[in-house]
Amino acid sequence: MTLNAPKTLLILFFASASLARGQDPPSEETIAFYEQNCMSCHTIGGGRLTGPDLKGVSERQTREWLVGFILDPKKVIDSGDTYAAEILRESRGALMTKVPGIDRTLAEKLLSFIDAESAKETSRYAGLQVSDRPLTDADIARGRRLFLGKDRFEGGAPACVACHTVNGLGGLGGGRLGPDLTSAYARLEGRNALAAWLSAPPSAVMQPVYRKHPVESEEILALVAFLKNTAESGSSDAPPATLSFLLAGFGGAIALLLVFDFLWRKRYRAVRRPLASGRLALDRQS
Repeated sequence: MTLNAPKTLLILFFASASLARGQDPPSEETIAFYEQNCMSCHTIGGGRLTGPDLKGVSERQTREWLVGFILDPKKVIDSGDTYAAEILRESRGALMTKVPGIDRTLAEKLLSFIDAESAKETSRYAGLQVSDRPLTDADIARGRRLFLGKDRFEGGAPACVACHTVNGLGGLGGGRLGPDLTSAYARLEGRNALAAWLSAPPSAVMQPVYRKHPVESEEILALVAFLKNTAESGSSDAPPATLSFLLAGFGGAIALLLVFDFLWRKRYRAVRRPLASGRLALDRQS
C-alpha cells in the first residue's frame, strides 16, 4: 500500500518514539481507526468535546473496564455502572455507539495508542484547531450555500442536504437518511465539538465518503456558522417536509389528471359522438 508523505512521517514518528519506550509502534490501522471513529468526539489533552478528554484515561479506570466499555458502551451503562453513568451525564445523554469492526485486540491497541499520546507534552490529537474569530453573515450565507449544494465543497464532498435537513429550508426540505441538524450546534455544545464532528464524521454512512473527500477548515467554519444561526433561529412556522411532500404529491396527481383529461377529451368524443349519432338514426327509422 502506498502512503502519502504526512501519514508516512506520522507513522515513522510514532515508531521511533514507541521503540524508545520498548513498545510496539501503533499500526497504520490503529491510527486510521482512531482518526475515523474517535477524534470527532474526543481529544487527547484538549478538553471535552461530546465525549470526555482521553488523556490519562488508563489512570482513571482499569484496562479491563476500558476494553469492555469500548466494545459495548450501552451494555456497561445498562449494567448500572456508576462511572459509566457519570460519563453519560456529562455527555448530556449522548450515548457512545458500538463501533462496527471493533474487537478486543483492536481495543487494546487503541488504549496503548492513547496511553502513548497521553505521555506526550502535547498530543497532535489535542483537538482540531478552529479559528475563534467572530462568525459573520457572510459565513452564514456561505454555509447555507454549501449545505444546499449551491456551492461545491473543494474536496468534492456531497452536499449536506442530500442526507440531512434543518428548519427553514422550505419546499420539500432536505434528506432523511441522516438526522435533522437543526439543533446540532446546541446538542454538541458549540463550535469546537461541531467542527470536530464535521471534520471526521463517525457514522458508518459518512465515513467512507468523507474520508476520501474531506471538508476544508474554512468550509467547516461556514457550516458551523450556518448551523449556529439555524439553532438560534428556533423552530420554523413552515409545515414539516413530510407534509409538504404529501401535499405536493396530491396536487401533482390532480394536475396530471387534468392534463390527461385535456389530452384525451377528443378521443372520448370521437367514440361517443358516432355512437350517439347512430342511436339517433335508429330511433328515427323506428
